[in-house]
Amino acid sequence: MSGPRSSQPSVKTYGDHEVIVPPNKLRAAATSFANGDTVDDPVARAEQALAQLESEFSGWMQEECERLDRARGEVRAQGFSKATHDALFHAAHDIKGEAATFGYPWVTAIADSLCRLIEHTSDMARIPMLLVDQHVDAMRAMVRESARPDIAIVADELSRRLRGVTDEFLAYENRGRPDHRDVILAPPTAPGEW
Repeated sequence: MSGPRSSQPSVKTYGDHEVIVPPNKLRAAATSFANGDTVDDPVARAEQALAQLESEFSGWMQEECERLDRARGEVRAQGFSKATHDALFHAAHDIKGEAATFGYPWVTAIADSLCRLIEHTSDMARIPMLLVDQHVDAMRAMVRESARPDIAIVADELSRRLRGVTDEFLAYENRGRPDHRDVILAPPTAPGEW
């Protein structure tokens, strides 16, 4: 296609029908290269940068687990307050978002379960510390034992059980708010989130 064409669609008429061909505005944005020209691939550059940082991931994940453990310690020492609640939630939420990138995808579901527990319990004081401990200890164990050949199987079972206990608690805690309870306990829309 040489030069700018009309921005109007073209219409080809046949005996019993018409074909409308919209203008191809993307063609002007495309770049063509002659043989031998190098192509800058931003995705390849990003993957290369990520590969260079990969040796740092386990250390970063350990730091995130320590931050989560400190937040849990603050809750244990001071009880749930706005500050301790937020610190625990943000530490769990950050792990939920980073775990797969850092090479610990099985930790994501456990972090998500803890986030749900913290986020959907209307009275912070009613959150069982034992359930918080189980989530935090499970995440730390999954990171520590990540080299086990059966880690995915163990983590899947553990996260499924923690999610089940969390759902039971949330169902009970939200029994007076049926609309909210139904949203909380609805099955996930993305495949593989259970």
